[in-house]
Amino acid sequence: MSTTVERLRASLASVYGSATAEEILEKLLPRIEQVRALRAARKGADASMDSPNPMPLRALPDQREVILITYGDQIREEGQPPLRTLAEVLETTVSDAISGVHLLPFYPYTSDDGFSVVDYRQVDPALGDWEDIHRLGRRFRLMFDAVINHISASSPWFQAFLRGEAPYTEYFITVNPSVDLSSVVRPRTSPLLTPVETVEGVQYVWTTFSADQVDLNYRSPALLYEILDLLLFYVEQGAQLLRLDAVGFLWKEIGTPCIHLPQTHALIQAMRAMLDLAAPDVLLITETNVPHQENISYFGDGYNEAQMVYNFTLPPLTLHTFHTEDASLLSEWAASLSTPSEQTTFFNFMASHDGIGVRPLEGILSREAIDALVERTLRHGGLVNYRAAPDGSQLPYELNIVYFDALNDPNADEPLALQVDRFLASQAILLSLAGVPGVYVHSLFGSRNWREGVERTGQNRTINRRKFRRSELEALLHDPTSLPHQVFTRYRRLIVARTSEPAFHPNAPQQIVHVDPALFALVRTRLDGTRRVLCLHNVANREVRLRIDVAALGLTPTERFVDLIAGGESSSKCGILELRLPPYGVHWLAEGDAPLGA
Repeated sequence: MSTTVERLRASLASVYGSATAEEILEKLLPRIEQVRALRAARKGADASMDSPNPMPLRALPDQREVILITYGDQIREEGQPPLRTLAEVLETTVSDAISGVHLLPFYPYTSDDGFSVVDYRQVDPALGDWEDIHRLGRRFRLMFDAVINHISASSPWFQAFLRGEAPYTEYFITVNPSVDLSSVVRPRTSPLLTPVETVEGVQYVWTTFSADQVDLNYRSPALLYEILDLLLFYVEQGAQLLRLDAVGFLWKEIGTPCIHLPQTHALIQAMRAMLDLAAPDVLLITETNVPHQENISYFGDGYNEAQMVYNFTLPPLTLHTFHTEDASLLSEWAASLSTPSEQTTFFNFMASHDGIGVRPLEGILSREAIDALVERTLRHGGLVNYRAAPDGSQLPYELNIVYFDALNDPNADEPLALQVDRFLASQAILLSLAGVPGVYVHSLFGSRNWREGVERTGQNRTINRRKFRRSELEALLHDPTSLPHQVFTRYRRLIVARTSEPAFHPNAPQQIVHVDPALFALVRTRLDGTRRVLCLHNVANREVRLRIDVAALGLTPTERFVDLIAGGESSSKCGILELRLPPYGVHWLAEGDAPLGA
């Protein structure tokens, strides 16, 4: 413990100096002890319905970990808090397949569907209350959003800043508009500075994302302590995973890009050390929609920053793969993936509440290939959000479209069954890769673009954020002819196949193999080396015939192979495995006779 305290002290001192670091620790260490004591008291009562989160605590995830990404009011039923409705539906549909739930911000907010938070410590009354959150935590591991780069302009903190009240006068960043900020990396085209009327007159506050999302000032030790205490509060409320939203922008230094600065990494290291002391089973996940090498910097040395980082390159590169019907680039990139320690892994996802970011393709795809993704998105009924470049021009930032329609042209004369096959092949890639998969609720239920919602809100991202009425959703899931039923039943089967096989452990060895340009293929091996799974994903609209020398892939040539998805069998003859994959076909072929999960 003393070593971890020293890590915490060193991280704080590197940003604030030794004297201020000691002042922060004087308040923080007793708070850490309070959380430790509370969790110890609960540990013996983890099966009690009185505990906010009696789910078994796992310091690191295993193959059973699959996280559903959803809004708290994703499923609505008249006369009942949406969080309660969500819990009931998930308990009856996916409780034996999904291990965790990423609840997108469920706090009172004013814009951006929750990411402009008014009060970090309250549940939005329109969604329910803390007891509804705790109910979800009794069945699922919970991921909370820590939206700690910015806060709503309507929040009590910012309103107190406007009135000139301490300590809130230090909580926000003011800059003279004549200062040159051209080197600042911008994720939006909106103004970086927003004028506001204060008791001191007009001041210009830093607003990275919108005028309603005012950036917090981490130069203030009081603000830092407030945020550290908030993270501990989330742990007390049952969070087992903490998603650090837009965390790369945390520290601002005029004259720099104001992203990924050393102070930002030091602050994340302080958060990690604090949690290692208070709740070592709680994991940090960083959300940084940036090029791959910048993104993985948040692993730190493998032990001192995030245990997981969002794998932002995966969604757009997979999309490019299916558009071109060529898995070569995806295979080359996936073969380069690594993490710095056994305590780290990727948070893999194909879709989320946001769009499909294209910045992570920088250095991987040409500008022409990225433009082709933009053009096809528009042709498929999607939209595009842009960011401001240093020269004042606009560059594509994210593709706003549901993933099903990103892959499938809604106006194309194609059988629906083929479109479902194409979509599920992409999701099988997600579930087969090393890391923890995050499944967006609209992918699980096979949603299409919601252009009516965009017309209603004027926000491009709304296209991917439709909410369900419970009765309508349940009717669709029970209708074998509906798209939601066809996607959900097969997606669920994929998840169960993954979670039942230890070779899909997030840290189990992964070998990318090259057998045909139309195939994304990999071999996963159990941590103890006792069994391997050959995963084959056809990304093309054509049949692929294979003759595989299984020994050349490190597989056992004399054993039969069991398809973990379909349940059929294949066998090699003289060490050669012959297969035919239909368009967008998927095989997960496990060695030998061992039952699932053995």
